[in-house]
Amino acid sequence: MVTDVLLCDSLFPMKRSVSKLAPFEARIKTLRKQGFPLRKIAAILNDQHGLNVSYNAVFSFLKTREKSLYPPAFFFDGLPNDIRDALIKRITALWTYDSTAIEGNTLTLGETIKVLELGLTISGKPLKDHEEVYGHAKAVELIYDLIKMNKITCANLFDLHRCVMQKSAIDALRPVGGWKKEYNGTTGVRAGKPVYIEYASPADTPVLMTRWLKEFNRKLDSAESPAKAINVYAWVHLSFVRIHPFFDGNGRLARLLANLPLLRCAHPPLLISFARRAEYIDCLWEYENGVGVIKRDDRLLPPHQAINKFKAVLREEWRESQAIVIQAREQAAARGLN
Repeated sequence: MVTDVLLCDSLFPMKRSVSKLAPFEARIKTLRKQGFPLRKIAAILNDQHGLNVSYNAVFSFLKTREKSLYPPAFFFDGLPNDIRDALIKRITALWTYDSTAIEGNTLTLGETIKVLELGLTISGKPLKDHEEVYGHAKAVELIYDLIKMNKITCANLFDLHRCVMQKSAIDALRPVGGWKKEYNGTTGVRAGKPVYIEYASPADTPVLMTRWLKEFNRKLDSAESPAKAINVYAWVHLSFVRIHPFFDGNGRLARLLANLPLLRCAHPPLLISFARRAEYIDCLWEYENGVGVIKRDDRLLPPHQAINKFKAVLREEWRESQAIVIQAREQAAARGLN
């Protein structure tokens, strides 16, 4: 009997930890709504109540409850309204500037803020650049709305595409809010010579995106730790741009969609800065050049050494938005409110 008890203890420590948390359900829910990460919640419970549970146990405990009782927490939850609003605006402006600048937008960060906050038109800058900024900021708002959904659909992707491509000319072969009708690709250098690599064919794209969405939805709640967040961001981004399902706007959409699992698990978004554009594009090219053109039945993200290089860039780039959130919480703490 003693042996049986010891065996059960060794095989099911997580189950015992999860059941141990039941008396503290209300406390966990409150901390989660205030925006505390799972690791911090576990530390608070261990310190205040003499428990010995991991953040994985807290995550498993929350998973056993009805999801509708635990709406997704946001990285800005628990902050005073003014600090929260300022934080969201700051993140949105930086996200919009970096993502559009990577694609060639000429507005500076300061100009982007003026356009979004004051509705100004920047003299000497193309109207297209202003529209791209407005469209991306609108897409960020839509991403926040999608956090609440249990499943992402093609229609949601089409809505996002309409945001980032708003005001684009109507073209039957280059639909806005629909899969591409023409082949597209990218040019890079191989063995000192320029090489053009095609993305998925228009015929294969609907099939591939059906498979992609199924896997994407399965991964929506998989970013519960920073390491897993980096993994899922890399998977979403690299697999999406490998298909390149739209005629244009794929990079902006990839950087938006890859953040959805992070936001659902109360992490701040991961923003790839314009300053790292060359290194970022090199990672994408190395991967696409290494794995080749994707066909409808191919693995969505085959392994390649470029994935680890990409993840290293992501880990470094995530620090900026994390620091911005920390500053906001420190500001709130200085008031004695958080």
